[in-house]
Amino acid sequence: MRDAALGLDESYSQWVRRVVARTGAGTAGPLIPLFDSSVPEPRELLTALVARAFAPPVSNRYTSAFARGNPFVVDWLRAHYDVPAENLFCTTGATGALSLLYRALTGPGEHILVETPGFDLFRDLAFHSGRTVGTFVRAGPAFGIDAGAIEAALTPQTRLVVLSNLHNPSGEAVSYDDLRDVAALADRRHLIVIVDEVYGDFAGPDVRPTHAAALSPRFVSVSSLTKNFGLSSLRCGWIVGDPAILARVRDLAGRVEFGVSNLSHAVAALVLENSAAFADHARTMIAGGRPVIDGYFDAWRREGLIDGRLPPYGCIAFPRLVGIDDSAAFARWLADRAGVAVAPGEYFGAPGHVRIGFACEADVLDQGLRRLGEGMRDYRGTARRSAAG
Repeated sequence: MRDAALGLDESYSQWVRRVVARTGAGTAGPLIPLFDSSVPEPRELLTALVARAFAPPVSNRYTSAFARGNPFVVDWLRAHYDVPAENLFCTTGATGALSLLYRALTGPGEHILVETPGFDLFRDLAFHSGRTVGTFVRAGPAFGIDAGAIEAALTPQTRLVVLSNLHNPSGEAVSYDDLRDVAALADRRHLIVIVDEVYGDFAGPDVRPTHAAALSPRFVSVSSLTKNFGLSSLRCGWIVGDPAILARVRDLAGRVEFGVSNLSHAVAALVLENSAAFADHARTMIAGGRPVIDGYFDAWRREGLIDGRLPPYGCIAFPRLVGIDDSAAFARWLADRAGVAVAPGEYFGAPGHVRIGFACEADVLDQGLRRLGEGMRDYRGTARRSAAG
């Protein structure tokens, strides 16, 4: 499902594939990928872990995950979330979790309400499952949650509300007072609320004191190893929720799926049991990039190039480009002229914005942000000259 009003003929996933496939940008050299929304894959850590675990004798973490998930993954999650095993269900990544939840908890033609700006996969999965889709607005610059805005967008057929915390694409956190307001709305209107928390662990306990599913039996938390550890290759995700909700998910999965990868979730178990080292890697990458982007953000705001703030946690930001309404056209121009790739806001329902990922090597980030700043100035100057005739 594409939004014709925004001129989109592809999904964000398709856009990423096209960008990744590109090997250069004219005379500017290889693209600097400032669209990445996770920390870089910790290859050295992962390689060493796998080498130890699969040298004879092979780790006992390599076991069947067919019936109820890898037991070592389940045990770690049970302790981490402080819930019994029946409140957990392991999946093939967060995308697999969302797909199961949509199909298990709604029927064809029923309504799923998703946030905007937001990750377009939330909408596309619903649409391609034969569900109707609506949106509610998370207004900038803080991109908070307003239970009143959600209620105004409900229909008699609405069964699910879907939101993210931390928010994708802005990286902003949801107030827990606002989440409690949404929980009260869900009780009153008999809704289930899915909270995608793949970025959640980037925020500390003062910002995110617990997972969403702990706030209400009508809340379901979804997460994975993809964002905070940079381990999308493992396709390890999970759902945390009320056992009655998860019973419907287990029933559907038992009918239509054949379980998660034994190998991937064996490695995931080892990663989780050694999570401190992987968390340190993430913190190091973000700590190296944050002062670099912080300096550029301050300078760009003073110069009037952007509106918006740099969130105090996580590895993404979503500024509005002042004087540039078509961020998709700007992103194409920037890649061609400057060799820098940023994610256009159109893919998230917010033209004129770009999502910037900054968890990369500081020197690469500095070069990319310098080119981005120069690109914003040149592009606006070109537009003004064209308008002047």
